[in-house]
Amino acid sequence: MELNAEACYRAVLARDERHDGRFFTCVRTTQIYCRPVCPAVPPKRENCWFASLAAAAQEAGYRPCLRCRPEKAPQFWNEGATQVVAQGLRWIEEGALDVENVAALAERLGIGERQLRRLFQQELGASPIAVAQTRRVLLALQLLQQTNLSMIDVALAAGFQSLRRFNEAFQKLYDRPPAKLRRQHRQAAGPGSQLSLSLPYRPPYDWPSILRFLEQRAITGVEQVEGASYARAIELDGAVGTLHVADAPDEAALQVTIRFPQLKSLPQIIARIRRMFDLNADIGAIGGVLSQDPRLAPLIEARPGLRIPGAWDGFEIAVRAILGQQITVQAARSLASRLVSKLGVPLEGEGPAGLTHRFPPPERFDQQTIESLGMPRARAAAIVDLATRLSAEPQLLETIGQRANAIEALCELRGIGPWTAHYIAMRVLRDSDAFLAADVGLQRVMAVDGVRPTAKRLLAWAENWRPWRAYAVMHLWTSESSSLESSHPQEVPNATAT
Repeated sequence: MELNAEACYRAVLARDERHDGRFFTCVRTTQIYCRPVCPAVPPKRENCWFASLAAAAQEAGYRPCLRCRPEKAPQFWNEGATQVVAQGLRWIEEGALDVENVAALAERLGIGERQLRRLFQQELGASPIAVAQTRRVLLALQLLQQTNLSMIDVALAAGFQSLRRFNEAFQKLYDRPPAKLRRQHRQAAGPGSQLSLSLPYRPPYDWPSILRFLEQRAITGVEQVEGASYARAIELDGAVGTLHVADAPDEAALQVTIRFPQLKSLPQIIARIRRMFDLNADIGAIGGVLSQDPRLAPLIEARPGLRIPGAWDGFEIAVRAILGQQITVQAARSLASRLVSKLGVPLEGEGPAGLTHRFPPPERFDQQTIESLGMPRARAAAIVDLATRLSAEPQLLETIGQRANAIEALCELRGIGPWTAHYIAMRVLRDSDAFLAADVGLQRVMAVDGVRPTAKRLLAWAENWRPWRAYAVMHLWTSESSSLESSHPQEVPNATAT
């Protein structure tokens, strides 16, 4: 990403929070890099170099500031990146390079290793290895200062392959061993494998709205909204745990409590939570575009921090989207809860009250059980077909998400039409421009003198909302509570949905 050095320096002098996470100030005289909001005395302009990524700063030989804490900055590292680089960054964030090399990552992306390195340097100013190492170090620093995990556990959770490499990385970067960076008054230990972390976001954040959205769709036994918090059962690589999420507005962060037996899965868990709660959104820039429309302007003003709820698991959301075709949100929730009671996997051990099951994996789905829930045979067949495909190819939805024609590819799956495809794209593929033009709720909210626009008219109207049409959908849905209970439109079955 290209940076205007003079504009960056003015933002540093103003300690402008709107630029926090967008760039880092590298100070040549101290060899330290800082956030734009660092409370330290601003350096002289001639001593500053600006990097768009913490990894680029560290690869250039700069070390993180211990006052402004770069690991606490909001994340915008994939803005402006090509689809290949953005996907590579997502996988690195989940710990891909902790268990495989750059060549394997390039193969997963469908390009050569040399081309991947070139693209990373060209677009980010840092190599894939530097990005991965920076992610490890900053996560380790966060764990050191927010938990009382042992050094070996911190190293393992952050993605280091050995305690020796962990110690070497900190000695090289901070010129001191990691034990010296522990806070004296850190968090007390939780029971078992429980730990709590703060995940920063760029304020404002409309926590009540996202909580209400999740509550209206919460599957009994799998998810629970109680008070001002959200909890759910999670599963990764055969291990099962739970997470509990609450807002900490004074810290501009979500406070997350994770109970999970495998510390090595922590990077992937954090990455999924960030996507699930849309923590990387530049909500100010999005609102600036949408508020230019007079119909959306008052909605943006009323809820400036509204986000798009994502998915913990793509298969779960896809199944729920098919379950919910042509019925109300409440009826779809009831069907999903019944499905879990029949096929869900019971949780073992003690966890948050109300969480009893995890969502069933694809291999547990069968036609007879799905039909017994009381739905059309064609829709049951579509769910079983999706489950069969995901059993054979677990990364199917992720692979589709890398395609330029992702919506068309989703519509090729049995029983998935345009509404369902855009819903999956919005919540699973994180497509900020997904748009459910045939949605009855949107058409009702956008009615003029009682006349609802057609899908074609709504699409034309929404052209000026690009590339943030999915955020417009959330604002329109949220603007009228009854629209959240609306019936989904009739899908036109594709050729394979019989």
